Amino acid sequence: MEYPKRLRRLRKKMTDAGWEALLVTHLPDVRYLCAFTGSNAVLAVTARRAVLFTDGRYTSQAREEAVGVRIVIGKQALAEACELLSGLGVAVAHYDPDHVTIAELQRMQAALGASVSKVAKRRFFQPAAPYPLPALREIKDDDELAHLEAAAQLGCRLFDTVIPHIEAGTPEREVAAELEFFARSLGADGMSFDTIVASGVRSSFPHGTASSQPLPRKGFVTLDFGVILRGYCSDMTRTVYLGRPTREESSAYDAVLEAQETAVSAVQVGVATGEIDEAARSVLHRAKLARYFIHSTGHGVGMEIHEGPRLAAKQQQPLAAGMVVTIEPGIYLPGRFGIRIEDMVAVTNDGGRVLTPSTKALLRL
Repeated sequence: MEYPKRLRRLRKKMTDAGWEALLVTHLPDVRYLCAFTGSNAVLAVTARRAVLFTDGRYTSQAREEAVGVRIVIGKQALAEACELLSGLGVAVAHYDPDHVTIAELQRMQAALGASVSKVAKRRFFQPAAPYPLPALREIKDDDELAHLEAAAQLGCRLFDTVIPHIEAGTPEREVAAELEFFARSLGADGMSFDTIVASGVRSSFPHGTASSQPLPRKGFVTLDFGVILRGYCSDMTRTVYLGRPTREESSAYDAVLEAQETAVSAVQVGVATGEIDEAARSVLHRAKLARYFIHSTGHGVGMEIHEGPRLAAKQQQPLAAGMVVTIEPGIYLPGRFGIRIEDMVAVTNDGGRVLTPSTKALLRL
């Protein structure tokens, strides 16, 4: 991982915005910039300094992991980072407004000391608008792409491994537990979100987290799951069928599959994310199923399961090489059934490259 290059890119953004200092408090952002994985960390960045603050639990870990930063071991990382910036003569320090709470902001202000007026404290800390890390993290470097592909491939192995365990009468939670057991057994750090196993009527729940309900003798089973591998997430969905589907069910599955593959084919550098959403939605519209597609088509994936860009109606952000997104149209007929199919797709100069190549043909179990 090219951590010094990431800090240089961040500093370029800061210079362009006219910022003297930035407090990085969101842990995935800290890890992205300097590789540190501890649960307590603040990174203070100026034009000349990058200082990592953590506590004594992470003394050895910080020295082993952190790249390109000075390490300060203390007791109150956030307050100590603020004290440093004030002591350096910084006039204004910017922060991430999406991840700094009001209580944390008050602690940051208190760290400046009783001799500083309330007005001066408010002026010292300003929300970064826009906060630059999400946009920087959208474009993955070669190492990140390799990690994401490895995580996606592990997800595909899990799908193949769990198929024999999908039987009528098996509780959904047991299927989810098998997936998660296999994930750990095959080297995953953990799951990237709560595993979804939704069967029968419950397949019409877009976020049907696994329940105690037994799998039906006849009906769809939606499996939506992902792993974390070396700090990077995977995300995929496959829908299978227990028994023999009706003509309507088969037709609905074919429509969702066509919508998904049409959207994947539309992935190109420069294409607006809203156009990818429209590519999927237009297929379902022709099949008279569009009203059952009740969420967006996809999202970015990286160190977090939900990152930019957002693939949704009317979104104008253009796709760029290095982005990794999900393509996951679905339909949900209340009280009847649901179907979702999802791939992770890397945006390249030659179009979209699917990272989750498990079969999408309707498996009848």
